[in-house]
Amino acid sequence: MIRPLQSGQRCEVWIASVSGESVLLYSTDDLLLEAPNWTLDGSSLILNGDGKLWRFDLDAVSLEPISLIGVPDLNNDHVLAPDGQGIFVSANDGHIYRALLGGGPVTRITDDDGSFHFLHGVSPDGKELAYVGIEAGDFTQPGRLMTIASDGGATASVDVGRFHVGSGHCDGPEYSPDGKWLYLNTESFSSTQGHAQLARVRVDGTGFERLLESETVDWFPHLSPDGRYASYIRFPRGTVGHPADLPVAVVLVSTDDWATPLNTWPLFGGQGSLNVNSWSPDSRRFAYVAYPLSDSTKD
Repeated sequence: MIRPLQSGQRCEVWIASVSGESVLLYSTDDLLLEAPNWTLDGSSLILNGDGKLWRFDLDAVSLEPISLIGVPDLNNDHVLAPDGQGIFVSANDGHIYRALLGGGPVTRITDDDGSFHFLHGVSPDGKELAYVGIEAGDFTQPGRLMTIASDGGATASVDVGRFHVGSGHCDGPEYSPDGKWLYLNTESFSSTQGHAQLARVRVDGTGFERLLESETVDWFPHLSPDGRYASYIRFPRGTVGHPADLPVAVVLVSTDDWATPLNTWPLFGGQGSLNVNSWSPDSRRFAYVAYPLSDSTKD
């Protein structure tokens, strides 16, 4: 389902730096953009909106659609390929596709295995994808951490339960820059529905551990390319899932100390604000999206 802007709402693309500054890059009341990726050459942000993929040129400050052929409407789960030329995208038919950033025909990666596939990570060598599987698209069931070869084939779930990350819903699995870990959020540390916390597990399925114990609902940990920093989005206590249009905060931490924020940026948003890794290739900045309403008390 394509999410539009509400009446009186605008979409703002921001860039934050590890030194604590933030700059408004782009604002529109015509198009709801989500989930920026930063291209490997540092020149552009890649976002989704209106079921399509868009390129925002940072120098020209211009937004242009990327024409993809043979793919249904896209959602906000898309990750750049390590070669800097390709991108893996999730579509609203529940499948993962590979495309070129220059546009053109796409290739479907996932099979009709009875699940919806929500992409979040690609391994540093480009050979494997990490995603969340939802059986039969039944969103009352918890998402499961899955991997698959980036050119398709059987999922790792066939391998006698490769990943043991508890029975709670998990989401956002993303590879560490060294390829040794998958970072994610999970409800497995709490009996309270929706109480997602940040965690990681080794790619061989061992070493599952909690990164931060908090009273808030924490989603989508994204490591900087140099591995020194991480960003994530913090929802209010009691939030179930990662809905849109809430007072949330984007948080910056050192990966040596997840419990002590280096900086926090409050905003009105949630879904679409920070779903995928949005770090710049030099690890100095990252992008996020806010969706303020015209009522300033909601910003």
